[in-house]
Amino acid sequence: MIRRTLGHNGPEIAGIGYGSMSFGAAYGPTTRENSIAILNTMRDLGMDHFDTAFIYAGGEAEAIFGEYCAQSASARDFFTVATKGGIYRGDPSANDGFPNNNTRAFLTEQLDASLARLRRDCVDLYYLHRWDQRLPIEAVMETLVGFKQAGKIRAIGLSEVAPSTLRRAAAVHQVAAVQSEYSLWTRQPELGMLQACAELGTAFVAFSPVGRGMLTDRPVAVDDDISGWFIDGNPRFVEPNLSANLAWTDRFRALAGDMGVPAASLALAWVLAKGSHTIAVPGTRSVGHLHEAAHGCALQLTAAQVAEIEAVLPLGFAHGDRYSDKQWRGQERYC
Repeated sequence: MIRRTLGHNGPEIAGIGYGSMSFGAAYGPTTRENSIAILNTMRDLGMDHFDTAFIYAGGEAEAIFGEYCAQSASARDFFTVATKGGIYRGDPSANDGFPNNNTRAFLTEQLDASLARLRRDCVDLYYLHRWDQRLPIEAVMETLVGFKQAGKIRAIGLSEVAPSTLRRAAAVHQVAAVQSEYSLWTRQPELGMLQACAELGTAFVAFSPVGRGMLTDRPVAVDDDISGWFIDGNPRFVEPNLSANLAWTDRFRALAGDMGVPAASLALAWVLAKGSHTIAVPGTRSVGHLHEAAHGCALQLTAAQVAEIEAVLPLGFAHGDRYSDKQWRGQERYC
């Protein structure tokens, strides 16, 4: 299994971890028992990095993980855990989504609540989930540095920021990881972020690396009911964009079939092939899909294979934006 370092002098982890947004109903209904099965399978497969957030399922994802690890010292020792803070659930009636708040008081409150649910005194990596641009990033970094000095976190991460913001933050303190959406149909990080992370000794952690299921053998179909899911209303999953994207990604599924691997495994292997500092954190409610993810961590693609994949799914093939207007809140657009 491919191993990666979680930032400069950070812990060594499997190149593919797990993103726990799926512990809630973000991509369809699930159960606590199913989430426990995912954690058990991660241990069986050697997938030792668990990525969560204060906001996922209203804290339920953190709570499930904390309860699981509390029952077994070996489970607790096995996992490297990252969580995130800095956004909160807005007023649904006001349709204001997930506003940002990066004040010291608010981040302290969120981190303390996360640690309580995780049943840990210290988390391995703490991300600023979204940068609240009402505050200078340097001031927010000072808050995060304070958490590290207090022994509450071991490393600092940022999510969905621009390369210029990473450089400003890194001038205050080492940033161990930047997490952003990255996959064959979301390529913006190639326009500066992958390069900045490599230069600064920062791991790049790709979320949604299988394109919210589109880069798998079981993508969303045109007639599927996705009401209430995170992708409900997402431009890439609305007609006529969805049909166009399915037609494009059918070519990728055919290529994966010709190579004798699941499409998800190939999509994840592509992410890992884009740099020795890249890490992927796919999410799933399926143990079977988790096995496919782990297989992607065992594939080492040649330059010729990467080129073949990118010929099938070239830059800019996706129809529709990656977020709806409502979902665009706090992410930095830098190109």
